This record gives sequence, C-alpha cells and structure tokens, in this order.
Amino acid sequence: MRVPEGAVVQINLINGDGAVHDIAVPEFEATSSEISGKGAATSIVFRATRNGTFEYYCTLPGHKAAGMVGKLVVGDGPEAVVEQGKDLSKDPTQVGEPVGSREPKSITLDLRTTEEEGRLSDGSTYKFWTFDGTVPGPMVRIREGDTVTLNLSNEPDSAHIHSIDLHAVTGPGGGAAVTQVAPGQTRSFTFKALQPGLYVYHCATPMVAQHISNGMYGLILVEPEGGLPKVDHEFYVMQGELYTANPRGARGLHEFSLDMLLRETPQHLMFNGSKDALTSIHKMEVNTGDSVRIFFGVGGPNLISSFHVIGEIFDKVFDQGSLTSPPLTDVQTTLVPAGGATMVEFVADYPGKYILVDHALSRAEKGLMGVLTVKGDADASIFSSPEPIDPHSGH
Repeated sequence: MRVPEGAVVQINLINGDGAVHDIAVPEFEATSSEISGKGAATSIVFRATRNGTFEYYCTLPGHKAAGMVGKLVVGDGPEAVVEQGKDLSKDPTQVGEPVGSREPKSITLDLRTTEEEGRLSDGSTYKFWTFDGTVPGPMVRIREGDTVTLNLSNEPDSAHIHSIDLHAVTGPGGGAAVTQVAPGQTRSFTFKALQPGLYVYHCATPMVAQHISNGMYGLILVEPEGGLPKVDHEFYVMQGELYTANPRGARGLHEFSLDMLLRETPQHLMFNGSKDALTSIHKMEVNTGDSVRIFFGVGGPNLISSFHVIGEIFDKVFDQGSLTSPPLTDVQTTLVPAGGATMVEFVADYPGKYILVDHALSRAEKGLMGVLTVKGDADASIFSSPEPIDPHSGH
C-alpha cells in the first residue's frame, strides 16, 4: 500500500476465516480491536507523519510469522525496507575442516575482536562485538592432543578490552587470565587439547554477560583420535540473546540495556546472529536419505535452550557435547545450558521444511527460528495425507 506523507489513512480489516485477528502499524501507534467472526470487520485510522516504508501486521502470536504482514509505503519511501548495517550473521555451513585420521600436531590460531554496527533485521541494527567479524565467531576444529598457540588481536578502533575463555582449555580462566587485550594490541597463550568434546568459547572481560550478549561466543570442537564418523552434511548453529532499550521491531540502531540484561529479559533471541539468519539469509539444504549432523551451542548468557527440530527425531544426541559418553538415541527435544553445547545426528527421511526452534516456543516470536530444507522424493510409507501439505507449517 502507498499513501502520501501527511495523509490521514484508514485501513479496513475483514475477517475471512473466522479466527481471531487484528491489524497494527506500530510506528504510527495504530492498533485495531480483535475480530473473530467470519465476515467481521475492524479498522485503524492514523496520520502518516513520516516518509518511509513500514510494516502492518496481525499482532496475534504466530500470525505475522505465518504470513500476515505487509508493507505501507509513505511518500517517496522505498518499495522495500533497505537493510541497514553489515551482515554479521554466521553461515551455518562454515564448520571447519574435519581432522580425519591425522596425528596430533602444533597449530597456530589467530582470532581478532571487532566492534561494528551490524544488521539485526530489516531496518534495524545493533553495535555487535565479535570474534572475526561474525556472530557467532568461527567454529574452531582441532584434534585431541593438539598443541594450540592462540593469538588474540583487538582491532585498533575498538572502544573496549576483550579476551577469550575457551571451555576446552585447562588453565587459568580458560585463557581469559592472559588475554585481556586492549584495542590495537595482541595477547597469546598456548594450550594442549586434553579432552575431546564440543565446547563453547566466549569473551570473559567484565562485565562478562554484556560481552557475550553482544555477540562474543562460538564453538570449539576437539575431535577424538580418528576423528568423527563421516556424514553427508554438517551445520553450525548457536543461540544468542540481545538486551536492548529499543522495543522489538523498532527501526534504526538498537541500544544495549543493562537493566534488561540484569533482569534476564531479552528483547531479541536469534540463531547465528540475526532474526532471519537461518530463515532467509543462509540456506540449510539437504536431500532425502542424507545424514545430518548439527553442532549446536548456546552463547547465552542466561537462557537454557530446549533444542528441537519440528518434524524430526534425533537419531543420536551427544548430550552436553560429550563425545566419549554413549549418545542418547531417539530423542525429541534436548536441553542445552547457557554456555553449553550438544551434537545431534539424524537422517533426513522425508522432503519438506523442518523448523529449528527452542521449544520454549514463545521465543520464536522474538526471532528464534531456523529452517532446514529437505529436497527429494516423498515416501508414502513414512508420511502421507489426503490434504495438501502446507510447506510453511510447523507442528
């Protein structure tokens, strides 16, 4: 819809299905009453005081995500919202090189810390703090017995000291005690990877929770002797929280809120650094019959995740990232603590779109959703229906 700047606008909503609906344009503080009967109608009236492109949508939980959203162009506003900020979201296919059957060796790992404004969603940004310019940082992949020299450099234009604590490290602060690095400087240390597993790393400079929330977390995989068994596809997914003074959905630069952080009430939850990182920016695609492995971690800093893939059952769950314990089998949903990780494996048996969620499902409304697309032929012995399948449906 397009209207002139300054015009008084009335939008009429007619209920076509009998479910409960409403309509809102939050930027103009316009929200209708709810309507429920088929053929019932309501409206909103407001003055379009600002040039630009804005969203109108149904505010009922899940309705916007299901497609009840549109664009209102005021004046000379662009047809679509211009993305602001650099895309810092992490491609889930960037999982590093498997170690295979190689012997332990000495490795040098260079990481840099940055502070840069990045895209949060269409029309909104946040000043993220990162490892190597992405949220989460790179997935580090080494072998049990490797000796690793880690060089951590803080970009000269940073305004804060940063550091790194790797949960795979045995030593003071997991490395944080010797890597409190000022802008423009580099700090180093060497460690030996004593135990295999999937571990979180994060910044550990006070206040630690702020550094983590701002994007400074990642996974380090210490593969056992002989490496992990080969699978067809591996993906790297991390859950994070953002605490902002700006309401969710507001345009422009969102500011950090210490009060929200201390109250543990994030305005935004996301996989891989933005609300649509795993729904539209990056693709997770496999074919029927493919074996899939997901390295999943929770940067936090506060919330526990109930990781679930809607429409799939995990054949194996390596609980809490342990690679030496027998895996759990045939698991629906697995708990992952803040600062923890898990590795899940399954075979993609049937084509469709499979939704990654935290099964504390109200969090999907705050942006916590991903999509795994399975392509190929359908096997009616696994699933069949006389009704057409909605490719966007979840449960």
